[in-house]
Amino acid sequence: MRIESEKQLRDYRKKLADADKKLTKKIMVCHGPGCLASGAEKVSEEFEKQLKRKKITGVTVGSIKKTGCHSFCEKSPLVAIEPAQILYTRVKVKDVAEIIEKSIKGDEIIERLVYHDPHSNDAIPKYPDIPFYKHQTRIALRNLGKINACDIDDYIRVGGYEAAAKALLKMTPEGVIDEVTKANLRGRGGGGFPAGRKWKSCRAVESDVRYVVCNGDEGDPGAFMDRAIMEGDPHTVLEGMIIAAFAVGAKDGYIYVREEYPLAVVNLQKAIEQAEAIGLLGDNILGTDFSLHLHINRGAGAFVCGESSALMLSVAGNVGEPRAKYIRSVVKGLWDKPTVLNNVETYANVPMIIANGADWFTSVGAPKNAGTKAFSLVGKVRHTGLIEVPMGTPLRTIIYDIGGGILKDRPFKAVQTGGPSGGCLAEQHLDLSVDFDTLTKHGSMMGSGGMIVMDDRTCMVDVAKYFLSFLVSESCGKCIPCREGLYQLHKLAIAISEGRAQESDIEKMEHLSEMVVTGSLCGLGKSGPNPFLSTIANFRDEYLTHIRDHKCSAGVCKELIKYEIDAEKCDGCMACIAACAFNAISGKKTKPHVIDQELCTKCGACVAACTREAIMVL
Repeated sequence: MRIESEKQLRDYRKKLADADKKLTKKIMVCHGPGCLASGAEKVSEEFEKQLKRKKITGVTVGSIKKTGCHSFCEKSPLVAIEPAQILYTRVKVKDVAEIIEKSIKGDEIIERLVYHDPHSNDAIPKYPDIPFYKHQTRIALRNLGKINACDIDDYIRVGGYEAAAKALLKMTPEGVIDEVTKANLRGRGGGGFPAGRKWKSCRAVESDVRYVVCNGDEGDPGAFMDRAIMEGDPHTVLEGMIIAAFAVGAKDGYIYVREEYPLAVVNLQKAIEQAEAIGLLGDNILGTDFSLHLHINRGAGAFVCGESSALMLSVAGNVGEPRAKYIRSVVKGLWDKPTVLNNVETYANVPMIIANGADWFTSVGAPKNAGTKAFSLVGKVRHTGLIEVPMGTPLRTIIYDIGGGILKDRPFKAVQTGGPSGGCLAEQHLDLSVDFDTLTKHGSMMGSGGMIVMDDRTCMVDVAKYFLSFLVSESCGKCIPCREGLYQLHKLAIAISEGRAQESDIEKMEHLSEMVVTGSLCGLGKSGPNPFLSTIANFRDEYLTHIRDHKCSAGVCKELIKYEIDAEKCDGCMACIAACAFNAISGKKTKPHVIDQELCTKCGACVAACTREAIMVL
């Protein structure tokens, strides 16, 4: 079947919706990476096996949907029962028969499998009532957990490709650009540049060839927003690119996916083939004279290839190195042709803007920061996972209402936003609104959307050292300020963490940071000193403690700490002895243990194993 008109698309959607109504219940099994790693595939197989044997009216093997990430990654594997909106967490194969018997054949809720509030221990069976979901507003992530990523019919059933049909059949390219501009859609890849302005500039360039490129090279440690969309809702990326290509006059597009995302590559390729098969991609889309061919390129894992010019060189088969910014990609981008580059999340917003209008989009979010932003919430927070909130949402709401607060109710210390080139914000910043301008003003950045929460046992010197190490290894080395400057910053951070630094070294690092920011060629170098600059701005006392007192108050820097066992707290359970790989701990059962300082490597395994908090970090 080939769809060649808006009416055909709507009729097909109605046909799919009518068939869907015959299913009285649906079983949505999360097939995101976290759930798959926890056994979701076997859970799906068990549901199929059980349903083939059982005769349940309105429930068949077709009732099972292998969806994209449900986002509540810390509770994987996840299974949702629709339309009751029941969410079961940490589902095992052995639970499947009971779920079918009680919640599919009947309407009973299995309380032990539902989410329980960590403070009151109350059961909350319906996921819209769970705080993790309740405080979110989903636009880019709207289909995750609701549709089968590898089934174009599922995407069409929820209104997929209708925005593309509207753009191609009822709007002009200029009208599409005007709508995106009016919506004030800013690039979600980190820079926050207005998408509409970028598209308009590209279309204005005289050229017989233009390209659209999707940046799926999500390299920030702890970030997985774009990955989840590409894996769980690939058609929304394609639809966004179709609309962008129509607006700027491109006939070819490229999706650049990092090597570490093999499932994204598989699902995107399936989506392209499915869309081409029914006339929603390829030649003469929807019976018009507009054609677009999309191709997938795999990156080799270089962080610098997330930078626009480096990415385009990599797509073209060259070494991924940034070039001078006076050469704009909308004028000379891929193969020196006008090119629009946006990231995955940006494209995922486009169909909703065209379908609902710019005014709808700007009604969500904050002034000059319209819409929502997706984040990967990780670290020392109770509920880790993928979230999406309106721009302007306070950090406190994200960490405490959605994230459930700090693990084990320990004190909050910092949150890092914006990836390795971002910044660390302290407790006094918890009520800041999360948007491009506010975060930048306070020494951090939005970045692609990584958000790492830290408790009082995190050493900020160690954090700066870690991210500087990452940036040193990921620098392409093309320009001296970045290549040598970040290396020297990292070297000085190591000296501080080992108690070998002087107070004057902080001033050296501040001066060096200024030189790196001023002289670097691309965004990696210009934001590279941020891990140091943000931590020294908010945690200077911690740096001084390392230098003056040769102590790490968080108990992290090995050269400045030692472990001892509190004899009054130790009950001789022997857990620490079992955990120590170096035989540094001795003692008899039920008797206080002792650490041999000569043998201790300060690996921290004993601290992690001790449930009595008997091991002191001095």
